[in-house]
Amino acid sequence: MNPPPSFLDLVWLARWPLLYGLGTTVAISLLAIAGGTVIGTLLGLALTYGNRFVRIVARAYTDFVRGTPVLVLVLASFYILGTIGLDLSAFQAGVLALTVFCSSHVGEITRGALQTLPKGQTEAAKAIGLTFGQTFRYVLGPQALRLSLPPLVNTGAEMVKASTLLSVIGVAELLLRTQEVISRTFQSLPFYLLAGLLYFTVNFAIERLGRLVERRLSAA
Repeated sequence: MNPPPSFLDLVWLARWPLLYGLGTTVAISLLAIAGGTVIGTLLGLALTYGNRFVRIVARAYTDFVRGTPVLVLVLASFYILGTIGLDLSAFQAGVLALTVFCSSHVGEITRGALQTLPKGQTEAAKAIGLTFGQTFRYVLGPQALRLSLPPLVNTGAEMVKASTLLSVIGVAELLLRTQEVISRTFQSLPFYLLAGLLYFTVNFAIERLGRLVERRLSAA
């Protein structure tokens, strides 16, 4: 009678589903962070320098999204958009939901960083003939990025953790792949611990990348 396979044997047999799930988690998180950063930066500018109408619209969007659970955003992106003719795959709907959620947080972070900068810098830049775009690129943007980097790193880690919610709409990310492996091996605790270790590794890499960028900005 052959002995039962060890946990390492089971991990080796399940390596491709787990790696596929990990790759999907990383891809979703990176896309959401990139899209959310672009939209969030525009939101932060609108909240800080927009006219009254623009600020009201940006504030309404930010408060509504921040006050809505991520799971509701995920379900709405997948089910509600389909009813109005915008059919998205589970992967696309998941990326959209996390991008919207990320943008609201980045918008608030950007607004907070910009509002801490002295107004005299903007006036001085205008006095020497810089356009607003040039002022943001050369004067305000680098300082705001340095101030907002730590909370941005935390937001990136939150996106990785929030990606686990996409399993409810069938996105084959790491958690769903882990649960599929557990259903075949009945080794729930070891595989959940392994999944936790993989999520920690991804978030640790984001944290280290953030610190590297912070050191580069401080040295510049």
